[in-house]
Amino acid sequence: MTDGAAAKVEVVTFGCRLNLAESQTIRELAGQGGEQDLVVVNTCAVTAESTRQARQAIRRLKRDRPGARIVVTGCAAQIEPDRFAAMPEVAHVMGNAEKTRAVSWSGFSGRVNVAPVAEAARRDNAPAPVLAAIEGHTRAFLAVQNGCDHSCTFCVIPAGRGPSRSVAPEAVVAQARKFVETGHKEIVLTGVDLTSWGADLPGGPKLGQLARLILRELPDLPRLRLSSIDCIEADPALIRAFAEEERLAPSLHLSLQSGDDLILKRMKRRHSRAESVAFCAELRRLRPDIAFGADLIAGFPTEDEAMAARTRALIEDCGLSFLHVFPFSARPGTPAALMPRVAPEAVKARAALLREAGETALTRHLQAQVGRRLRILTERGGMGRADDSTPVHTPGLPPGRILLAEAVGHARGALDVTLSSS
Repeated sequence: MTDGAAAKVEVVTFGCRLNLAESQTIRELAGQGGEQDLVVVNTCAVTAESTRQARQAIRRLKRDRPGARIVVTGCAAQIEPDRFAAMPEVAHVMGNAEKTRAVSWSGFSGRVNVAPVAEAARRDNAPAPVLAAIEGHTRAFLAVQNGCDHSCTFCVIPAGRGPSRSVAPEAVVAQARKFVETGHKEIVLTGVDLTSWGADLPGGPKLGQLARLILRELPDLPRLRLSSIDCIEADPALIRAFAEEERLAPSLHLSLQSGDDLILKRMKRRHSRAESVAFCAELRRLRPDIAFGADLIAGFPTEDEAMAARTRALIEDCGLSFLHVFPFSARPGTPAALMPRVAPEAVKARAALLREAGETALTRHLQAQVGRRLRILTERGGMGRADDSTPVHTPGLPPGRILLAEAVGHARGALDVTLSSS
């Protein structure tokens, strides 16, 4: 996606919400650096496909804007700087630590400015600088954590982001207060491994404490939402908060990846299938209106048809409504890249079956909302989100308003509603 108009600085963003948040910082800092025709590509390395798409976008951007200086940053650039520097379209490659520092955008020295992640983590023990707003978004994305201490066999993100680092709670609250003061009605807490927030801070606070602190200190904030979390790391205070804090949005996106225990072990995930199912059941007991999304990988090495079927069954067993399906994509340098591969046609077929099951689950979720009274935050483009993250058609309504409405039907993956009189 592209943030903002391309008059002076255009930022093209791939990947996660943390990248989205950092892209706004990049846009502001690069704009202050005096560049007149700059395109920044903020890359993602979560799959080989995401890196391929970034390289494809770089070539297209140069064709469309031959006079522009193209700077590449993000996780793919951090991991493979020389590969991007070798592209004739690229003027400069910048590392993840450098991209959110003002000095990096005051002038470019050399072709590559990428510090090793270990060095970057030593001198940058917090995520990107806090933001004033994310242009074009009615929701505010607040990065509170960066990096990851885990070693999933399919993942290169620790190599791109370094170890887990947390923003201090007082800094989080201060920035959240600015978001509320500038009119944002929803704040989304985000990070690479969000549930690890606080482990490196004095006293080892947990994410549940942070969520409660924000809600207590900001009584005028209508809605606080969490981005993707790891269910096995969800602390008791966070689980209780879903039961007790109405303004904590009843939605969670879970990093599940598979529904088969042997595949989970080969992925070096820290949860079992039973723990995923039990977590969703307990949250639904405490907060009946909660909705779950999840990341699922199709065709991980050594996966057979029975294992794939168990992952599809997880959609029903956990009551998932919103899926992100990833066909397995081997990343060089990861243990999974050395494991016996599933045939490409089987990977493709299993991903298609997962997506089909996901569409069925989404339709069932939408149908269950019909007749319910919902609270909606309107967004740009004639769309909005209910508290549980269900997309809603809101044609003709301005963004940034919270409205009550009744769901009367659904089409094209979103609810149709009529506005309530009160």
